[in-house]
Parts: sequence; C-alpha cells; structure tokens
Amino acid sequence: MRILDRIDFDTVLGRYRRDHPVDREHEDNSNSDGDAHLLTAEGMFGGWGRVLLDRADVLDTVLPWHLGEGGELELVPATGMTVAEAVVRLRGIGGGYNGLNPSCARKLRRQAEAPFTPVFLSVPAIGSTDYQGLLRADGLTHLDGLHRMIAWELYGRLGPGVEIEAYVAGLPDPAAPAPAHAPAPDRRREPSDT
Repeated sequence: MRILDRIDFDTVLGRYRRDHPVDREHEDNSNSDGDAHLLTAEGMFGGWGRVLLDRADVLDTVLPWHLGEGGELELVPATGMTVAEAVVRLRGIGGGYNGLNPSCARKLRRQAEAPFTPVFLSVPAIGSTDYQGLLRADGLTHLDGLHRMIAWELYGRLGPGVEIEAYVAGLPDPAAPAPAHAPAPDRRREPSDT
C-alpha cells in the first residue's frame, strides 16, 4: 500500500456519494450499506488517507459476512475471508452461483469490464454487525467495494503494474509523535539458595 495523501472525511464521503449514490435506480443498489460503513469508520477512527493498492494488497483485504443481497448461498462466512479466499470459493462453486445469488452474480459480471473505481477500506475493522465475527480484524478491511475487488481478481484484471485507488480510514498520522514504549520488564531471575 502506497499512501498518496491524507484526506478529510467530507472529501471521502463526497467521492463515495458521487460514484455510488444511495438513490441510484437499479435493482442491485446496496450503496446505503457502504454509506453507513463509511460513517461508522469516521466515527470510530477518522484518519483517512488516499492510497494505491497493488494486487497483493487487494487480495489480502478482509471481507465481512456476505450472503449476496438476499441470495441462497453465503459467499463470505461471519468469520470473514480475504478477497483471495472468496475468489477461490467462487471458482469452486462455479456457474451454480449465478442461480443461487443472482444479484451478487450480476454485480460481479458488471465489473468484468467496467472502469476501475476506488474502494473504501479501514484499518482495523469497524464494529458493525457484519464485522463482529471476523477472525482477522486488524488489517485492511472492506467498507465498500466487495464485488469490485472479487471481480477484478476473478476476471484477471489485477495484472502486473495495476494499482487500485482506495480511501482508507484509521491510518495513523505520520506527523503524530510515536507512542512512548514502556520499558521491558526485568526478567532476570534472582539467584536461589538451593
């Protein structure tokens, strides 16, 4: 992950709402969820940065529970999984996924050729319901862009040199002083009489 600059939340939210309007008219619109996640991340962490992610960063991003917009098959369990793990799972399910989770499948197909757009992440995970069971909640974690990240790998779009713009909450301020470390406890043993 390469940090480009610090950015204020009003700019982040404005960018999100411009690209992902809550009132966009299409049957698969779940932008209100992403909007709510951004507001939660701001309340919990603040500290937004605009960054560039390489393929490894995207694949290692943790996804929260995802049923697939009312689908029949859970794509991501409550314990979470990385983008890479979700892609492996989808490939294992194969074409049957389309019939079980048609809305999710449509979103994935849309990203096969759609222009890259920024994703929205946090470090660590937010405390919302879908994130409470995550086994790994300390790294890059999805706020919005689950279908895009999965599809980009699924359709082979994350080739060498591709960098994805992302807005990340919870980045430490590089200008802030480093936290003071307590001295390590003295672990030497006292000599014994025996």
